Parts: sequence; C-alpha cells; structure tokens
Amino acid sequence: MQLLLATRNRHKIAELRALLGEGYDVLGLADIAAAGDVVEDQPTFAGNAAKKALHAAGLVAGRMLVLADDSGLAVDALGGAPGVLSARYAQELDTPRPTDQQNNEKLLRELAAVPAEKRRARFLCVIAVAGLTARHLMAAARDVGVPWESHGLYTVALCPGACEGRILFAPRGRGGFGYDPLFVPDGHEQTFAELGEEAKNQISHRARAMRRAKELLESLRRMG
Repeated sequence: MQLLLATRNRHKIAELRALLGEGYDVLGLADIAAAGDVVEDQPTFAGNAAKKALHAAGLVAGRMLVLADDSGLAVDALGGAPGVLSARYAQELDTPRPTDQQNNEKLLRELAAVPAEKRRARFLCVIAVAGLTARHLMAAARDVGVPWESHGLYTVALCPGACEGRILFAPRGRGGFGYDPLFVPDGHEQTFAELGEEAKNQISHRARAMRRAKELLESLRRMG
C-alpha cells in the first residue's frame, strides 16, 4: 500500500516509517516535490492534522492515502500549554522558528517555581488519514472505532494517541527531538531522549496513534 506522509520533518518521517513497519511504500512531501506549507492555525491537534492531510490529499488527487500528524506537549501547570504551539512555543513576533533548545529553555523558565509533584504532562498526537470520499474509508473508521469527517471530495479519519508523564527540572539524554530530553513517561525513570528509539516507539503518543491508524489501514486492506 502506498502512503504519503504529509511532512518534510525528517525525524517524523523516520519515526512514522518505523512505526508503520513493512508492507507500506512510504513517501514524504519532498518525494512529490510539493511546494509550500500548510498554516497550522487550528485550535486542536485533530484540526491541524486534518488540515494537513486534506491539503496533501489534494496534491496527489486521491492517487494514494495520506497520513498527517499533529502532536505536542500539554503541561497541567501551564493550563495545557504549549499545546498546539509546541513547535513554536519560544517564537517571538517576526522571528525565525525557534530551535528545540529554545523551546525547552522557555518551558523550564515557565515551570521554574513549580514543584516536582505538580509537573504532570502528556504528549498528545492525532494522526489523520485522508483520501477520496469512498464507502471503504468511512466503513473502516467505523470498524476500528475512530471518528471521521467528510470534506467535499475527501474523507479524513482521526486516530488519537497519548502518553502520560512528567517534566524534569533539566534536560537529560541526547536522543529524540523536541521536548524529549525533559519528558519522563509514566513507568520509567529515563526521558524519551534516554530511552532510545526502539523503546520510545513502543510507548509514545505517536506510537499509540499509529497503532490505531494501522488498524484502520488493515481494515481497508481487508475490504479490498
């Protein structure tokens, strides 16, 4: 099955390819020479994932299914921030997109006075699967119990995932990306940046969302 991942982020492409496993011919936006990026201006992860997936589905005119994800960190002590602004948390007006280090530094500043027991957080992810509107995609979404939406010529199914944990007072580890050096998932003492890709890909928010997406794709396979 050929799939288009609606991203140019090489970290995400590598992670999503690993999570999908064998049996999928996976392309990224760079492989189809797509120009321009979608403005991620929706208030929810589901909204942004759906917007990116539907845009990319239009680029390939339904020739293949499209997967797009939106994900980020939600910290209880910050009222759910950085949330959908996770990748741009430290960005100031008219400045370049911040680095992971800049985002992490801002998060630590915001949490400086918050004690360990109140540093609960979770990584959230929604993977949107989009294609031309057809009975099969809607039926597969119903089959695996995920929500779906109709948008004109296209249908998009939404597969959520979450990973609970806590935020440290200082980064640890050299692996991963984003907020991984600050996040310790429940049941572990190591950060995502210390656990390694294999372990992370068993428990991460994106792994859990992808398991639902794979259920959807396998349901589509069975329907022919």
